[in-house]
Amino acid sequence: MEDPERFSQQVIYSSRTFKLMREGFRIKGGKEIWVDVVRHRGAVAIVPVLEDGSILLERQYRYSLMKWIYEVPAGTLEPGEPEEECARRELEEETGYEAKEIKKIGEVAVSPGYSDEIIRIFFARAGRKGTQRLEGDELIGITRASKEEAFSMISRGEIVDAKTIAALFLAERLGLI
Repeated sequence: MEDPERFSQQVIYSSRTFKLMREGFRIKGGKEIWVDVVRHRGAVAIVPVLEDGSILLERQYRYSLMKWIYEVPAGTLEPGEPEEECARRELEEETGYEAKEIKKIGEVAVSPGYSDEIIRIFFARAGRKGTQRLEGDELIGITRASKEEAFSMISRGEIVDAKTIAALFLAERLGLI
């Protein structure tokens, strides 16, 4: 099967972190289709583990859902920013903790039906605790959970964030938590 050929791109809306595009593709037989696609510069998510083995989780207010949810720390890549540098920066800004050790463990496509956003997943050994440096619109509290507590939170529907669920399962599967 051959790849569709993109023949048109139009910016419908542009923000600081993504663009909404209307794109035209030619598929087999020359048929033209139009799709709306969110083009995103990418993000990172971090599974931070403390010396005692507990996992740092954020309780963050998400305006899109109009409620508080539990997540691993995460954030958007700045233009040209290396992935690991972004992971270290986001961990420190959102939790106040530095990463003593950090490594990339995978990637996930957030919602490939309409977005090209890829989240790079990192595992970190959290070190020295400093001060959170939140952005003006961020409402984030920090909590600790054992691996068992975190997976129970998923089972009970308390953790519903897809990147968090994927990151925790990947870290567990790799024997990191």
